[in-house]
Amino acid sequence: MRWLVGWSSTAARALGAETAGATGYDGETLRPVGSHLLWGDSDPLWAVGDWRPDEVRVVHADAQNRIAVLGICGASDEELRRGLFTARGGALRHLTAWPGSYTAVVQAGRRITVCGDLAGARPVFHAPWEGGTAYATAALPLADLTEANLDFGHLAALLAAPEVPAALRDTTPYEGVRRVAPGHALVLRAGAREIVGYEPVASLAVAAPSVDPDRAVDAVRDALVEAVRVRLAAPRHVPGLDPGPVPGMGPAERRAARGMPVPGIGADLSGGPASGTLALLAAGLPGRPGTLLGHGTGAGERLLAVTFNDLAVGGREAELERAGALAANPRLHHVVVTGAEDTLPYADLDGPLTDEPGPSLVTAARHRARLAAGSADHFTGHGARQVLDAHPARLADLLLDRQRRHLVRPVAALTRADGSVLVPARVYGAARRLSRTPYRTGLEVLAERLMRRRFDEPKGPVGASLAALAWARPGPAARWLTGEALAEVSVLLQTGADRAAGGPGQRPGEFRARTVLARHAADLRVLEQAAEVRSQRLHAPFLDNQVVRACRDLPEALRVKPGARAAVLRTVLEGAGVTDLPPGWGTPSHASSAAAARTGLRLAADSLVDLFDTPLLADAGLVEARVVRKAVREAAAGEPLPLDGLADLVSLELWLGRLLARRGTCWTGTPARARAVPAGIAPQRGALRAGARPS
Repeated sequence: MRWLVGWSSTAARALGAETAGATGYDGETLRPVGSHLLWGDSDPLWAVGDWRPDEVRVVHADAQNRIAVLGICGASDEELRRGLFTARGGALRHLTAWPGSYTAVVQAGRRITVCGDLAGARPVFHAPWEGGTAYATAALPLADLTEANLDFGHLAALLAAPEVPAALRDTTPYEGVRRVAPGHALVLRAGAREIVGYEPVASLAVAAPSVDPDRAVDAVRDALVEAVRVRLAAPRHVPGLDPGPVPGMGPAERRAARGMPVPGIGADLSGGPASGTLALLAAGLPGRPGTLLGHGTGAGERLLAVTFNDLAVGGREAELERAGALAANPRLHHVVVTGAEDTLPYADLDGPLTDEPGPSLVTAARHRARLAAGSADHFTGHGARQVLDAHPARLADLLLDRQRRHLVRPVAALTRADGSVLVPARVYGAARRLSRTPYRTGLEVLAERLMRRRFDEPKGPVGASLAALAWARPGPAARWLTGEALAEVSVLLQTGADRAAGGPGQRPGEFRARTVLARHAADLRVLEQAAEVRSQRLHAPFLDNQVVRACRDLPEALRVKPGARAAVLRTVLEGAGVTDLPPGWGTPSHASSAAAARTGLRLAADSLVDLFDTPLLADAGLVEARVVRKAVREAAAGEPLPLDGLADLVSLELWLGRLLARRGTCWTGTPARARAVPAGIAPQRGALRAGARPS
């Protein structure tokens, strides 16, 4: 893990760079373990973890005005200096408009500004400490610093309504540690904190401004090309030296066995449009996109393209064939990683402690098997679906903007999938109801559903679309929560409804799309930590600020067309000079992922039942162990239960176990007990009383 951490104190005191920090126990300086001091005074800032030299830049205007940028940023030092002077006047949006994925911290006197990103892949956290405010890009260091206990209300909301901001609010799994919402910045003035938004909010009084579709797609192409280009321009990294030969192993096999990526740049090549677009862009842009000469692959400057072939579950033959056709590009070096039953979901549940829980914990080993064959800098297509596709609730946005004619194509596609002549009337009626439903009413409806345990939803693609036509909906794991946990979340929603008289300031489709993106970005962050390969960096250009902005400007009428994502990415590639795409490119496929999850659950059913024999979730009052064990057995037997809900439960139970088994702390200058959750599972909330473990 890599993060930055600092604090803003209430009073200025002169501290040298060597002694920056507060005085801890026994006179020892309080500072993060394994940290590098970026600046030290009354408001110090550290970079923690294995940051590369080119990923950390600090530009000074004078002793009291400076900017630190951590990550991949395409701004020059002069642009950073100009951005620092502009930020002193209160303008913040430009700090997030440079190409790349990074976190910017600006200090102007005693005022500190930390900018989060638009997607939520690079979040910012804060917590009160010593009369001031500590901040970080990870929650666990702040939880250690404040000895925070678990926030069981947040954990309940994470299972019951993971895509509803009114339930999650700004909380984290750690009590007292808060999260800055995507699109916002944390501003600290002598310890006092303020959360400010840096994105303009569109008016709901008038229809959305018309945007030329061709110009909007060109903007997506330019942003995506620049996002790839800025990563190609970064220095190449060779991940350590090969310790030497091993009998019977070649260089590539030695690297994989030792968990070392290939030097240079590579990309996923699944056969889908997102990863294929990034691989072809990275291979075709000017420069040296691929592996380094003389480092073992014999591929020269060709881009390393990695395809995962799951031998345990079929259904991806067409995608694999398309990946092979794309890999015929002479600038690609194709590597196929095969996986058997040991790479299925739930097959290997051992792994490191991540900053927060996430459903990707059950598939981390599967991803690690693929990434171990990847490059030191590896492109992934994560986020493309969330930023380009149309959420079903966007049909209500079209009605609000008086663009009913654009409902014809998506409704016709649903009709063909279902085969019923009643589909158009059902979909139009649901979209019309949502367009006329206030946000507050949507929260109240969800609160009532949780209290009455109404979780049944229509089946099939039409049923999924109808269920998504709502301001908020229960999470897939909500049906297995206890009545106390659901009551807790229901109270949070009722409170949120009372505070949301004016709504979220967005149309329902746009609002739901942003919440889905934030959920995906948070889980991708968990995946990066759980499946981390030493000396490797995963790059998700679709989650860069400028790419997200360009995708948000795509007109609704273009988004809702069937196959819109593939069409946009095809246009992006054509603009970059890539036209010879294989037949069927862009055809969506989800069946293989669901089949792999069900097969993995069936094979791991016994170990999962043992995991929930005496679960920590039951100690917290969130579930009853016998209920979860029954659900695992039924799902393994083929019952149509929501598998993503079981993944949420399993991943949260795993995360709790790893957190409580942890030893040590993120800080020096504290005794051994000064770490997060020092008392273990000890529920504090009234609605979440500690439940007895079922026999």
